[in-house]
Amino acid sequence: MWFLDIINDFIIGYPIVVSAIWIVGALYCNIYHRSEKFAKVDGSELVSILVPAHNESDTLNEAISAISNIDYKNFEVVLIDDKSDDDTLDIMYKLQKQYASQFKIKVVPIAVNQGKANAMNEGFKVSEGKYVVGIDSDSLLARNSVTELVKTLKTNPKLGAVAGKPVVRNRTTVLGRLQLLEYIGVIDIIKKAQSYLYGRINTVSGVIVGFRREALEDVGGWHTDVITEDIDITWRMYRKGWSVSYQPTAICWILVPENTRNLIKQRRRWARGGMEVIAKNKDLLLHGSITQKALMYETIISSTWAVLTALSTISYFFNLLLIHEVQLDGDVLLVLIIVSILQFFIGFYGSHETALLSFVDLLLIPAYIVYYWMVNLISCILALVSFFLDPENVGTWSSPDRGVK
Repeated sequence: MWFLDIINDFIIGYPIVVSAIWIVGALYCNIYHRSEKFAKVDGSELVSILVPAHNESDTLNEAISAISNIDYKNFEVVLIDDKSDDDTLDIMYKLQKQYASQFKIKVVPIAVNQGKANAMNEGFKVSEGKYVVGIDSDSLLARNSVTELVKTLKTNPKLGAVAGKPVVRNRTTVLGRLQLLEYIGVIDIIKKAQSYLYGRINTVSGVIVGFRREALEDVGGWHTDVITEDIDITWRMYRKGWSVSYQPTAICWILVPENTRNLIKQRRRWARGGMEVIAKNKDLLLHGSITQKALMYETIISSTWAVLTALSTISYFFNLLLIHEVQLDGDVLLVLIIVSILQFFIGFYGSHETALLSFVDLLLIPAYIVYYWMVNLISCILALVSFFLDPENVGTWSSPDRGVK
């Protein structure tokens, strides 16, 4: 039937089309970025670095050690313990004494575990910086990362937040290396494309983000009733007239899940966060700016694609097992593989020095195309089910799967 043909064309064609758009947008963004002029940074403005933590005794020392080596010297660190069950709070007080001669560390203990958003709000209350940088407790800031964030914020007074670039550092397993490919070949390219084509991005990254203090005050900080506080605060800034951008030169090294179950759990949370934003900002689908509409409809179309692809996959295996009929178009599949390889090569070219990549990493591209699309597909379906069947969200967190260093 004709509508089934349309659905099939959409399932196969959508990833090809969006990959082509991402590639073109990222290439133009790279060209534009080379000639972009930024304000000079003299270090006169105080920067507050917020580090929320819950049961992070294994990662906290290394994170603060990396902060101690940044080239921006006028900063304070705010460590927030969200009622950890281990010795995270004790470690925070030890770090406060250890680095007392180099920079100020403020420790904020929270009596009841209420989640990352609440922890960020509590840390923000005691911070004093003109600019506020938020990182995860497993993030290792690159030496120039804070400077890059500050110069970007300082250049544009209407810029409320700027996202940095996360790079995977645990690469001892296949799953870890697949996520390395994703961060440099998908996430980085998408943010570059959105930044150039729309002049805005869908979300800042909670693992490294810089804020202008007055922008945070304007939106009332982080909301605790959402599952992804970084996506939510991005769109609330848009509603208040602030801009949000991406600065790929502001790098932090992160740990990612190396267990499939935990990876799917993480991606389900991300997908659900996007759905929550659409639900809370549905009026923008009609009355928002062109770029706001484009970002929101992109999320809706992606979710629709996931549902249709899941149904199509079930149909494919049904036909294969019972009718012994193969329903794959070899030519279209070849085009998808070629476009995907091109996308990853562009991501590799733009990141191979800063992300310490080698060409051996590219050998996993075929595995990524087959396996990772399925992971994200399953995550999106689970997020849809969770969103409609379990709309309530409890504001607590548990220590995530940090993988193997």
